[in-house]
Amino acid sequence: MSKAASNRYREFMAARIFLLSWIWMGLVACQQTRTEAPVVELPNVVLLLGDDHGWDEVGYNGHPYIKTPVLDQMAARGLRMDRFFSASPVCSPTRGSIITGRHPNRYGTFTPGHSIRPEEVSIAQIMQKAGYATAHFGKWHLGPVKASSPTNPGAMGFDEWVSHDNFFEMDPPLSVNGADPVIFKGEGSEVVVKEAMRFIAQAKAANKPFFVVIWYGSPHEPYSALQEDLDFYQNLPADFGDRQVKLTSNETGGTVERHQREVLIERFAEITAMDRSIGMLRDYLEGEGLRRNTLLWYFGDNGTPQEGVATLPFRGMKGQVYDGGIRVPSVLEWPARVRYPLISAVNGVSTDVLPTLCEIVGQPLPKRPIDGVSLVGMLDNVMMERPSPIGFWNGRDRQGVELEPYLAADQQTGTTPLVKLMNGLATRNFKNFRYTDIQEADFGGPRVWLDNQYKLVIHGGSGEKAKRELFDVLADPEEQHNVIQNLPELAEKMEAEMSQWQQSVLESLTGRDYGDK
Repeated sequence: MSKAASNRYREFMAARIFLLSWIWMGLVACQQTRTEAPVVELPNVVLLLGDDHGWDEVGYNGHPYIKTPVLDQMAARGLRMDRFFSASPVCSPTRGSIITGRHPNRYGTFTPGHSIRPEEVSIAQIMQKAGYATAHFGKWHLGPVKASSPTNPGAMGFDEWVSHDNFFEMDPPLSVNGADPVIFKGEGSEVVVKEAMRFIAQAKAANKPFFVVIWYGSPHEPYSALQEDLDFYQNLPADFGDRQVKLTSNETGGTVERHQREVLIERFAEITAMDRSIGMLRDYLEGEGLRRNTLLWYFGDNGTPQEGVATLPFRGMKGQVYDGGIRVPSVLEWPARVRYPLISAVNGVSTDVLPTLCEIVGQPLPKRPIDGVSLVGMLDNVMMERPSPIGFWNGRDRQGVELEPYLAADQQTGTTPLVKLMNGLATRNFKNFRYTDIQEADFGGPRVWLDNQYKLVIHGGSGEKAKRELFDVLADPEEQHNVIQNLPELAEKMEAEMSQWQQSVLESLTGRDYGDK
């Protein structure tokens, strides 16, 4: 990180601490007049997910150039979660964590291109039981979206879906309820929001609460944007992003090298378009009299990718377990419940979505290990710290052996066209494998144990040769100072807790959780 970016971050944090203290004093006075959360009817719920959208790539987190007026307004009026994380530094695993409330290694969704398993209990199925109309729009990436797939959105509890196997750009090819994909003309973010608005109108006419999941294809590369959005960023400083970066070519589907400044103009334009589409949705909800009792929650699925790193104040990037890879923007609006602006510095993670919504709608958690916790206390400003640590773990399939596929090959074959060539194919195919035992090597891979102050990072294998780092993330958010030599007993304690958690995860991977839903 540059010295200028570091200084901006420190100035921003100092201003935030002052603002948070000022807000807190006012909130304490408010809390003295009420001891219970306001009672509201069953809320509508809309989950919004950006694709590769890093923590600092919003105006409210101090980005010097990106324009996100809608997310900024949501942050100013609702709940701003300043220490929110994706369960993984890459997308498919994080998406699985949202759907299940469980770490993705429990069901073999290790990396992009790994499907979910059909036996997982999904938040959409739970919301159906609570009486909700459910729908998914946009990027799925947990298996093919075709009708014959046992891991498509419908199989996971969504009544309707207009979805893509992977990411998409302008004029996206989408599958409607599993049918062959068709082209939807328009800017990609606006397309999926318009489809969501259509579904919401149907749910309202049927007098049913709705659970809508909108997973954007933006701002994932390869980048394409409307000219009106590109125009916002033509005046970026000439020396901003002055390096070469690699990304996918929109013309060939292969890898191309380009000047980063040009790439960032396109990336920032996609973020602004996505932000505008959220505004379209908020305006629609307002016009239909639905906004007050709709929980609208936005966050990113992982940190900034390498070609987008320019102002990131944290160490690392997409694919890495430092905060640059897993810390993401997160804002939540629900005017009927969150009645004044809140800023939370409590650790939250994407696996928390399921338990949070279960508490809100009065549904029990699935009868299996759940890694997330309810964040309802954040909504009422009574959650001052997380009750348990968060585990992050970049697992991978066992190497050097032939594993039995979890699903037949034809069930894992994608159908929606993709600009990026995947092993020479212009689509995304999926995989997942069966595990019948646990081996020592299975515990390897980059992994993290994060409590309310300290973050233990272990790289590589599971033995003594693995690199270990310990950071005081409150004092050192940039993860520059390894304090493990000063706190060896704490590091050992955290590693023991992590190992115990890993054992539980690997037991789930063998399928032991699937006896009783």
